[in-house]
Order: sequence, then C-alpha cells, then structure tokens
Amino acid sequence: MTYRGKFSDEMRRLYDNVNSLGNECYDRLKGSTSILSSDNTDDARRLVADDLRINRLEEEINTQAINLITTQQPVATDLRLIISSIKVADDLERISDNISNLGEVRKRVRITNERLLLRMSTMERLALLMLADVKTAYDTSDVELCTEIITRDEDIDALFVQITTSDIFEETDAFLTGQSQLCAKYLERIGDHIKNIAEHVFYVLTGDKHESRKQMN
Repeated sequence: MTYRGKFSDEMRRLYDNVNSLGNECYDRLKGSTSILSSDNTDDARRLVADDLRINRLEEEINTQAINLITTQQPVATDLRLIISSIKVADDLERISDNISNLGEVRKRVRITNERLLLRMSTMERLALLMLADVKTAYDTSDVELCTEIITRDEDIDALFVQITTSDIFEETDAFLTGQSQLCAKYLERIGDHIKNIAEHVFYVLTGDKHESRKQMN
C-alpha cells in the first residue's frame, strides 16, 4: 500500500469512529426523556452504565487523531479535519454525559407533570434532528445547513426558558422542582454541544470560524 493510500485508510477509520460515536449518542438520546416518567429505574440505570462505552470510543478517537498528527504531519484540510474530530468527539462525549445525568435524575425522582414532560421531549426531538442533520451537512458539504443547525439551538433555549420560568412552578415539591430544572438544563446543554459540532463542521468545510464569517457578512 502506498503512503497516501495508508493515510487515506487511517483518515477513513477516524471518520468511521467519529460517526459511530455520533450514532451511539443519537441512540442514547432517543427516548431518554421518556425514562423520566418510567415506573422503574432499570432503563435509567442502563442509560448511566452505557456511558462507559462512549468514553472508551472517545479515547480511541483521540489516540487515532494524535497518532495521525505526529506520524503523518497532515496539512490544510486534513489537519482541520483531524483537529475537528477531536473537538467533535469531546462534544459528543459531553452530550453522553448529559444523557447519563438524565438517568441519574430518574434514579432519584419520577417526573409526572405532563406539560413539563412534553416540553422536555420536544427538546429531545429538536436535538435529535440537529444531530442527524449535522452528519448530513458534513457528508454533503452543506455549509448552509450547518448555519441553520447553529441557529436552531435557539429553539431549544426557548423551551428551556419556558420550563424554568413557568412550568416548573406548578410543582409543590421543592426537591422535584430542582431535579426538573436540572433535566431541562441537561437538555439545553445537549443542544449547545450539537451547535458546537455544527460549528466544527462549518470550520472543516470552509476553513473559517462561523463567528468570524458571520461578522464579515
């Protein structure tokens, strides 16, 4: 195999691992808010335990990326992609942490407020769409979709504000109120991390930081 062929194979393996990590996080996020009202804590405990697999995959990606930088000395687009892979893996790992935190809350309390649960499940669905679309944006080199995903995080933020300024005050149990606020914050943070990923993809595709490009327009 030629030097360039070996490098291409290693870059493909790095992409595949980041993609696998994204798929794992997507699967973990899907249905995570329904666990909050579950009659038992079995699913919540599994959700927490599965985070270890995410941590191991992130470590593998970091090792791959560092090896590529130190042994192949990549430049230009390849270097941007490798560095962004490390950042994307970090954001995905933090998404997984926040998903685990939802499981930890369910281990402590059960949330039954239907309006609150509906808004949280809407936050989950919005985040799932963002996560799926950010992969599409990268695979199709769609810079406009990246920008759209970044702005969509505002919808999740708006639901977070609704939950923490109105819905939450329907609860009379102070501990339950605090735990519900935590869940809303975890979901809001998941949206923030997906926004970060979209910004990393934007950088890979354009060579510019999204904020810098926005200021120029």
